[in-house]
Amino acid sequence: MSRLTFAIAGRVLRQLRHDPRSVALVTLVPIVLVTLLHEIFAGAEPLVSHIELSILAVFPLFIMFLLTAVATVRERTSGTLESLMASPIHRADIILGYTLAYGVFALVQSAFTTLFCYWALDMRLTGSIFAVLLVSFITAVLGIALGLLASAVSRNEFQAVQLTPAIIVPQVLLCGLLGERDEMAEWLHQLSNAMPLSWSVDALEEVAQHSNLTSHYWSSLGIVVGCTALALALASRTLRRRTP
Repeated sequence: MSRLTFAIAGRVLRQLRHDPRSVALVTLVPIVLVTLLHEIFAGAEPLVSHIELSILAVFPLFIMFLLTAVATVRERTSGTLESLMASPIHRADIILGYTLAYGVFALVQSAFTTLFCYWALDMRLTGSIFAVLLVSFITAVLGIALGLLASAVSRNEFQAVQLTPAIIVPQVLLCGLLGERDEMAEWLHQLSNAMPLSWSVDALEEVAQHSNLTSHYWSSLGIVVGCTALALALASRTLRRRTP
């Protein structure tokens, strides 16, 4: 990463830090929602722990996608992003700078929600809470990458939000949150295999069932990392110099 990457990241972080709505979206909203789910399924173990564990992948993906997509489109429509691209700076520096800045928020969001579920809601685990936190954080970075990609093909904030049902909702429906993936129809199971969130949930299930990190945990996490890198590369390629 170059000095320009860190400069961009610092500027974005300063903006986000002074945006109370974004701070609340990252820190408070996930805790409130997961508490509501815990109360709805109170006492229904192991179902409630399964839902809470899956939510630790779903919420980071959804929230960081929404935050990144809308904020980045706002940067473009306000002229800030256009000014950056008019300077002698590589597109990769811009994408990495934004990823680094939102990644800090992703780490905070993942840590807050994961530790709250583990300590306050008594989520049951066989493996390490740090393995859960790693999956949650990487899935949040995936949300950032998809958000940057969505912002690159959106002309305004409304279009970025419109992409949520197309990019995020199918992953939530097929990731295993609503039912075991192995029990789905074969074509649905194959479709879920093509969605990175499914592998995040698979990795979390490995932590729930095994005390040691299994090969399936690492391979599932590797797939999510690969999808994240691909999304970032596509976002860099499709980033426009100016808004039509």
